[in-house]
Amino acid sequence: MMNHHSHKSTIQPNKEQLLNRLKRIEGQVRGIHNMVEEDRYCIDILNQIAAVQSAVNKVSVHLMEDHTHHCVAKAIQDGEGEEAIDELVGLMNRMMK
Repeated sequence: MMNHHSHKSTIQPNKEQLLNRLKRIEGQVRGIHNMVEEDRYCIDILNQIAAVQSAVNKVSVHLMEDHTHHCVAKAIQDGEGEEAIDELVGLMNRMMK
């Protein structure tokens, strides 16, 4: 089974879109930090945390889709599909804890 600390690399097909989403998430997290500093209402802070979690989940799903369509598909063509699928399933199990 593949180690989850793999040193593999890839070309992200939607790199700019991912980077833009991550920049928005960074801004949201900074906003949450400011809300805590300003003693804002807990529910307002928690709503912002929920928004960040949703945004991070969307980035994760997008990356998994790209990985499956490119890296896993190529691994299957190269006869290494079982290893790639095991790696992906292991990741999904870690993400759902």
